[in-house]
Amino acid sequence: MEIFHLRYFVAVAEELNFSAAARRLHMATSPLSQRIKDLEHELDHRLFDRDTHSVTLTRAGEALLPIARDVLEQINSVPWRLREATSSGRGTLFLGIPLGVHPRVRDLAETLRERVGERYELMCWPGTSRALIGGVSEGRLALALVRLPVGDPALDLLPVMTERLGAVVPADRFAGRDRVALAELADLSFVVAPKEGRPAYFDELDREIFERGIRKRIDLTDTDYSGIAEIVSSGMAFSFSLLDPDSPLHGYARKNTRVLPFTDFERRLETVLVWRRDRARDGDLDELVAMARKVFAEPLHV
Repeated sequence: MEIFHLRYFVAVAEELNFSAAARRLHMATSPLSQRIKDLEHELDHRLFDRDTHSVTLTRAGEALLPIARDVLEQINSVPWRLREATSSGRGTLFLGIPLGVHPRVRDLAETLRERVGERYELMCWPGTSRALIGGVSEGRLALALVRLPVGDPALDLLPVMTERLGAVVPADRFAGRDRVALAELADLSFVVAPKEGRPAYFDELDREIFERGIRKRIDLTDTDYSGIAEIVSSGMAFSFSLLDPDSPLHGYARKNTRVLPFTDFERRLETVLVWRRDRARDGDLDELVAMARKVFAEPLHV
């Protein structure tokens, strides 16, 4: 049994879906399923009951899950425990920053950097929320600002900002309008951003609007928010963005796009600060997390 077997097991146990776990692990479903079977064979216990509709933990799987999490936490703690044991003086730590973070949140991050400057050199590290959560879990990042949801139970989180979402629509089709109903967008295609770049929350949003009658999709690859804006500006599609005009995502707007609030679909994007619980409780981040709690004490709402 290798460490990767336990990582694979925990991912499937938390997702209870092999396809979702494979996406989380950046691998195909078939080899993941085979590795789980290998682990079951070695342990001589079936860990999951699975059929065409669901995946559930067996009694043995439920027993293994806390053990596997504990082993992985110990393995992931090796780098920071080694740094703690060998470092002297001011250390360098990394704070994960996702794309499109609000400038008020960036200001708070800068305040945190200044306040811990004598103890740490806190440097920013960019990435998607999925990648940043993985970086914190594995000990490469000390803290990260990420979008909900966060599925790793080993992480603590602190609410930082809640931002209202609106519809990015072709401006000429909605001239003179100051808001829009979701049903009015049914004849447009919803632009689905590339998987690797979008927060997991948008997958939930996609499923919800499908259930509410928005059925047409345009799936993009190898592009960013500017590519989404290009499709919307053509008049054939819509997407979601943040309503606050100070959001950096408004920098991707095109001449024939505008962002409108919904009349019947109130949704918000939540940003939180995450860190590993064991590092704050017993380890090297107690001072940093204590200061972060002070700097980010009051959640922002825009």
